[in-house]
Amino acid sequence: MSGYFDTKIEYLKGVGPQKAELLNKELQIFTFGELISHYPFRYEDRTTFYKINQLNADLQHVQVVGQIVSVETLGEGRRKRLVAYFKDETGVMELTWFKGIQWVSKKLITGVPYVVFGKPNQFGRKFSIAHPEFEPITQLKEEKSYLQPIYPTTEKLKNRFLDSKGISKIMEILLNQSLGLLPETLPGYLMEANRLIPKRDAIYHIHFPANEQMLQRARYRLKFEEFFFLQLRLLKLKLTRTEKFRGQPLQQTGLLTRFYNENLPFELTNAQKRVIREIYSDLKSGKQMNRLIQGDVGSGKTIVAFICILVAIDSGTQTCLMAPTEILAFQHYESLKPFAEKMGLRLALLTGSTKKSQREIIHRDLISGNLPILIGTHALLEDVVQFKNLGLAIIDEQHRFGVAQRAKLWGKNLTFYPHVLVMTATPIPRTLAMTLYGDLDISVIDELPIGRKAIQTVHRYDKDRLKVFGFLKKEIDMGRQVYMVYPLIEESEKMDLKSLMDGHESICRAFPQYPIGVLHGNMKPVDKDFEMARFVKGETKIMVATTVIEVGVNVPNATVMVVENAERFGLSQLHQLRGRVGRGSSQSYCVLMTKYELSKDSRIRLETMVRTNNGFEIADVDLRLRGPGDLTGTQQSGITDLKLADLSQDAGILTQARDAARDLLEKDPQISLPEHAAVYTQIQKQTKQALNWSRIS
Repeated sequence: MSGYFDTKIEYLKGVGPQKAELLNKELQIFTFGELISHYPFRYEDRTTFYKINQLNADLQHVQVVGQIVSVETLGEGRRKRLVAYFKDETGVMELTWFKGIQWVSKKLITGVPYVVFGKPNQFGRKFSIAHPEFEPITQLKEEKSYLQPIYPTTEKLKNRFLDSKGISKIMEILLNQSLGLLPETLPGYLMEANRLIPKRDAIYHIHFPANEQMLQRARYRLKFEEFFFLQLRLLKLKLTRTEKFRGQPLQQTGLLTRFYNENLPFELTNAQKRVIREIYSDLKSGKQMNRLIQGDVGSGKTIVAFICILVAIDSGTQTCLMAPTEILAFQHYESLKPFAEKMGLRLALLTGSTKKSQREIIHRDLISGNLPILIGTHALLEDVVQFKNLGLAIIDEQHRFGVAQRAKLWGKNLTFYPHVLVMTATPIPRTLAMTLYGDLDISVIDELPIGRKAIQTVHRYDKDRLKVFGFLKKEIDMGRQVYMVYPLIEESEKMDLKSLMDGHESICRAFPQYPIGVLHGNMKPVDKDFEMARFVKGETKIMVATTVIEVGVNVPNATVMVVENAERFGLSQLHQLRGRVGRGSSQSYCVLMTKYELSKDSRIRLETMVRTNNGFEIADVDLRLRGPGDLTGTQQSGITDLKLADLSQDAGILTQARDAARDLLEKDPQISLPEHAAVYTQIQKQTKQALNWSRIS
């Protein structure tokens, strides 16, 4: 939509400079093209006409044809109202106005046929409509029944006659003069294969649908197009990256075979084996790997990462693993250390609290190539950290790192870009992953290791607290440990929540015989580490904490997670918290504590947690409840491009659009064939507005 559709909105008949300025400010509509893309959010059915004797109070909106018999003004002062008595051949009803009485009374003429539209209300046996829409009936009006669009607007716009009806009028003017100029953006063969109506038909019927069927076809076409261009852009970026950025071929498997035969402590799941095959295929391809591993908490991502590390080292390169917190980095170090030592490989830990003398040794050994494995936090990104030949960079819980931070890892090897493996325990619904990470290859570990028992989850109310405490005592007496998680540190005046400190006091009173720890975000890092270390060693039996224990901390002996005020947490956060238990072979439990009065969404969240341990199913429910922007924590490039399409509702259309985009790129990688000229033009226009996400893991 270039040229004509870039015309400023003030030049449209019926708009002018003042209304244009309001449309700019209130709705960010500056051009004809942006107005035409301002879609209705619902439609009122003007296709059906009711008789007065067919009305009932359950009907949302009705359209009635009749005549005004008489008009009178009733009441005084603030109770003053205008009443018109309106009849058809089946009965009489009242039309009532409390505002704009003088203006309305001038418009009402007795004995003239009108169409009135509004919400019917019942008083005894009589019906009335307050502030109805009304207009004199014409032959055209009788013939032209339709679904009326309702547009998003604001109070300021309504005050300048740009309510939904006002926007509808200027939209009609724009469509009448511009529809013939609207370019087709998809090739004919693709439209035929996917049974899509032409672009100009879709645009017309999304604004002024002739009937429900045409509205659905218009929606389908426009949703498909939104997804198609988003996926095409992502897949094209991925194609460019794999062609442009070479990777070191890493294909030696001697160390890997030795580890399998001599040191692998347990049988890998089929899902782990599949993911390792996918990664190995990337590493040996000669193209730079950019792969995301999704796996639920406890699915065995760390051992998969170590196996990939062995391939990289065996092929003559170094590796690093970056985690978002010191606790998590230390945990990775501790869990990989026994494997590395058995294989005769050196590894080191680099964090903000690593002593200067140790840092100097690490820096020297990295540059000489004597240190094959480095595990750490953001400290790995410092300029002073230089490798002899970094072949593989692994990033854990990647959403905790900023784009620029991740990109810095690329500069750690000047000859080849290192292969990048990103790991996350935050399950992302497939539709969201295809949109957010469409330019990454995605591997999923969707099985738990053999012998791991599923965590039993229950929902309990405050009245059940004594029973819950009795259960905790039983578990602790069996030698187990417990997490108690609270949403806040200090009491909030607005929310009726138990603060962490109150909780700590009541737990100390209820369990005087056990050592109890406390952990929250306002503590100094050294104090946090001290408290966590005590819990890991089993010195404290109950850890009272906020969500700082959400990611990664591994205490196999902790078997119970109690979440206080569980209704205050999001689904994915509850699932992450639950994953802190169930790390050992003992049966583990998650107890969700809430007050009795809960919102509908809260109940759905809690029921979902009790019903399933499947992170991907949970993520799908979360997407439906919260929407994609909230779920990712930030409105990322791509999602904001979606005006009609909905990731939580339109998975089928997304899959079709992605397949169509992939087929087009296989046929025409450069999008240079004459039949794809319209696609190329549209891509160029969108690319100006989009960030290049493919350059970042």
